[in-house]
Amino acid sequence: MFRKKADGVVEAAHFDEEGRLMWVRAYERRGPTWSDVVLLDRAALVERLKAGKRFFAGKRKEFNASDFDLGERLWLNELRRGVALSVGKRHVRTDQLEALPIV
Repeated sequence: MFRKKADGVVEAAHFDEEGRLMWVRAYERRGPTWSDVVLLDRAALVERLKAGKRFFAGKRKEFNASDFDLGERLWLNELRRGVALSVGKRHVRTDQLEALPIV
């Protein structure tokens, strides 16, 4: 069975009034295991994605600390005026993270 290689799993997101991502609640891979929940602001998430890390939308399986139900991959889209984040879609002009639950 094919298994997605994930460096991080985003569980939920918080947006400002204009729909721009402010921060996410995520888990990061730490060698063979996973971190506790971490809060990453937009800049930290963008930095990790630029470094080639693979983040997915998903959630932790109950009672299984290192197992996740993975959804779509998060993509970083470089634009002239900055960057846009998306889930599942590669070419967008604004943040499109509908697959993530809102906090």
